[in-house]
Amino acid sequence: MEETKITCAVCGTELDYDTDYYFDGRHYCEECLEGFTVVCEYCEERILEEGAITDSNHTLCQECFDEYYTYCEDCGAIISNVDAYYLDEYDEYPYCHRCYQRNIKYKGIHDYSYKPDPIFKGAGERYFGVELEVDCGGHYDENAEIILNIANTEHEDRIYIKSDGSIDSGFEIVSHPMTLDYHINEMPWLEIMNKLISMGYRSHKTDTCGLHCHINRTAFGDTRDKQEEVIARIIYFVEHHWEEILRFSRRTEYQMSRWAARYGMKNNPKALYDDVKKCCSNRYRAVNILNYSTIEFRMFRGTLKYNSFIATLQFVNEICNVAVSLSDEKMELLTWQEFLNRLNNTTHRELIQYLKERNLYEMEGED
Repeated sequence: MEETKITCAVCGTELDYDTDYYFDGRHYCEECLEGFTVVCEYCEERILEEGAITDSNHTLCQECFDEYYTYCEDCGAIISNVDAYYLDEYDEYPYCHRCYQRNIKYKGIHDYSYKPDPIFKGAGERYFGVELEVDCGGHYDENAEIILNIANTEHEDRIYIKSDGSIDSGFEIVSHPMTLDYHINEMPWLEIMNKLISMGYRSHKTDTCGLHCHINRTAFGDTRDKQEEVIARIIYFVEHHWEEILRFSRRTEYQMSRWAARYGMKNNPKALYDDVKKCCSNRYRAVNILNYSTIEFRMFRGTLKYNSFIATLQFVNEICNVAVSLSDEKMELLTWQEFLNRLNNTTHRELIQYLKERNLYEMEGED
């Protein structure tokens, strides 16, 4: 009996029984098999090319795509479900990383948990990350976008804005880490504050708004031990000069106890810091040490007065300076007057003016 010939289902080429490729109920030559079918990258099963879900980076069968993948809402690229980004927890539209980054920078108010990768501004070793809370003007994306447009440019992000549970009708403005010089000479803080005031926002004249300042730990030394020695002296300075800190902060004693409580005095920085590490279980401390990469100065009441804002950053800078430059023993002996004397060698005119306004500045020899 004559054997039935087997031919390729696509090109009709006669096939050898020993070398043909059988797929989906039909025979193919090797060339047509490769030309008309593909392999799903997820399950590794061969499928007809016309039924595959593909883009420049992915080849999938319909079943695997439906179960494990989706399309980017903006560019249409295939993305796995685990790699999909959403603008907030309520957003139903998935984005690839590139489109997410493009869209998220234009979003007005982010969720409280939002934390982008830091973008360091200015040249230096010490960076200030500012959190300024404002209230009374409304929790509106449109208002937030006005502030973002003042601070940010098409190619440069400087701030982002988040919700905060302690704020009833406002938001929190967060800066990327910046040198003090950048905050003073590059950031349009004055314009931002004037616009906020014109829109009805308040910061000082509220019960809850604060001005917090993060400083990178690496500014205090190249090892963890050196950094902790300096941080111990920072906390000691705050505790040792608590009455002056309280007056500077613009907060009441009650507000301090609620949002920026003190640790309590010890005889020396090391003993104080040893206690701090044992008892510190929440961030609501005058100096919060719970972040791995930064410490946070939380003592200050919010403000939309530019001079007070800059003076606060300068004050934090000078506290850091004395903590870096003095030994534990010299820090223990440092008086408030001696701290003021050091300001003669700075250009911090905003700080000096503010200290005078708060009756905290009286140089030796002045009446």
